[in-house]
Amino acid sequence: MKFSEQWLREWVNPPVTAAELAEQLTMAGLEVDSVTPVAGDFSGVVVGEVLSAEPHPDADKLRVCKVNAGAEPLQIVCGAPNVSVGMKVSTALIGALLPGDFKIKKSKLRGVESSGMLCSARELGLSEDAAGLMALPADAPVGTDIRAYLGLNDTCIEVDLTPNRGDCLGMAGIAREIGVLNRCAVAGPGMDPVPATIKDTFPVRVSAPEDCPRYLGRVIRGIDPSAATPLWMQEKLRRGGIRSLGPVVDVTNYVLLELGQPMHAFDLATLSGGIEVRHARAGEQLTLLDEKVIELDTGSLLIADADKPLALAGIMGGAGSGVSDCTDSLFLECAFFTPARIAGRARHYGLHTDSSHRFERGVDYLLQHRALERATALLLALVGGQAGPVIEVTSETQLPRVAPIHLRAARLQRLLGLRPDDATVEDILTRLGMDVQAGEGGWQVTPPTFRFDVTLEADLIEEIGRVYGYNRLPSSAFQAALVMRPAPEDRVPLRRLRDLLVNRGYQEAVTYSFVDPEIQGLVTPDLVPVPLANPISSELSVMRTSLWQGLLRTLQHNLNRQQRRVRIFEHGLKAAPLVSGRFPVSPRCAGIWPSWWTRRFPPWPCRRPFGKPAGTSSWNSLCLMYIGAKA
Repeated sequence: MKFSEQWLREWVNPPVTAAELAEQLTMAGLEVDSVTPVAGDFSGVVVGEVLSAEPHPDADKLRVCKVNAGAEPLQIVCGAPNVSVGMKVSTALIGALLPGDFKIKKSKLRGVESSGMLCSARELGLSEDAAGLMALPADAPVGTDIRAYLGLNDTCIEVDLTPNRGDCLGMAGIAREIGVLNRCAVAGPGMDPVPATIKDTFPVRVSAPEDCPRYLGRVIRGIDPSAATPLWMQEKLRRGGIRSLGPVVDVTNYVLLELGQPMHAFDLATLSGGIEVRHARAGEQLTLLDEKVIELDTGSLLIADADKPLALAGIMGGAGSGVSDCTDSLFLECAFFTPARIAGRARHYGLHTDSSHRFERGVDYLLQHRALERATALLLALVGGQAGPVIEVTSETQLPRVAPIHLRAARLQRLLGLRPDDATVEDILTRLGMDVQAGEGGWQVTPPTFRFDVTLEADLIEEIGRVYGYNRLPSSAFQAALVMRPAPEDRVPLRRLRDLLVNRGYQEAVTYSFVDPEIQGLVTPDLVPVPLANPISSELSVMRTSLWQGLLRTLQHNLNRQQRRVRIFEHGLKAAPLVSGRFPVSPRCAGIWPSWWTRRFPPWPCRRPFGKPAGTSSWNSLCLMYIGAKA
């Protein structure tokens, strides 16, 4: 999650610096990756207006421009293809210092004097786009310092969130955390409902309520397709790592960054029959917004109309129904998708989007109305139009259920090493948005709907510990009773075996516990492997039933690189379904045993594991392989 410090302070403004904000977030479990300026280090750049742009007498690609920068008009030679009369543009004056210690001096370009420079966004360190000059709004005041006009004395803070903190994938969530840590009030923008001014609706049907328990939509007619995104929104998006693509798409992306709720806008003119949320049918294809054509699996969730798929639900929209420069009517959608149903779908198609990133981690299932009203208000303000009533299809039985959790005061003392007073505990939990009811010996706590990760008593204790401050928790030495364990002479310690193999020139390998089912079927055809629910790839989709697969892959890798002498071994877990409570029978632990090994260590059955009790489905094993020189 990347955001602007200035934008954050519009929501909550504690009396701390950017560095202190970053420290607070990191100590609260939201690790800050970077704190960087939003623009390069420059000075002497102002808003200028191009008064004229004549061809250069000796260069086809250059223009000789007259620029009003607040005083006498300047003559500036410019090679940008988009320079035009009346354009407001960033103008570096004589003596200006640009990023990279580049100082602007009076010069001659092909014999024509130039007293300054018209700048692109890249030359100011604002972006990597160098296709042309950075156009400013027509009402930009000429002569104003560009740093003050664009609010560039700002920093971008990037937070590396753990998968359980999907609630912080929006400015509202980050502001809530900062407010809790600093005991400050959080005051976001107003998000009052937008009354319908037309009666237009569009039919919506949800055929997969277990995947999509809540779906909202709204028709907006009469928007201005020529409207432009205001500079303040473009800058907030840019500082959040999102490029401006036009006002309609920008509004949905803005709400994504602001509230953490993904949204999508369809061109109403391209839709037919009605919206249906359903699973894909055999043989269906979808052309995505990036022009990639995908073959849809029957388990994939789609947004479709009566004729065709429109979008891969919760991941990416389709090209055929997206907003264009000619769009004058919209169908604005906002939905809640069950995280477990969305997880892994984007990766299955080789995709990763801002929407899938949030839906996989869990979006507040009470947020959709608020987000739709916010997006509607922004759209009406930017592109005009009239909004119809909100259309909602909700399956209450399929929505998540928030269960109360009993928090024991004694357990708090045991895990944290201290016992905060009752008022502190209740204050922390309440500021985190939880409903707290005091009882005998503890509290009954109901987590908020945006905290999918708080389900256990230990989760509540963790929340209290991180907000109270990990650095304030007491430290104490561990105490334990040491017992001398017997060392049977008939058992060889694994450490000794590993040391012996290393001394003999073998190298220990550590391979994946996940393997290719096809190779596994060749190695252990009599064992049925345990499949993974959410595999990294099809080649790593089952648990290994032998260490052979990993070592064979390692051997193949080395032989392919002309390494003809390979000595490797591996010790690790392997897994397989149990048969009558016993481990699957195998003649010996997998391996090619050199003669010196079998003389020194007689073979033992694999169903006698290294210290693993009977009745489990995974056990330790040692696998040894050599090839090349005689061992």
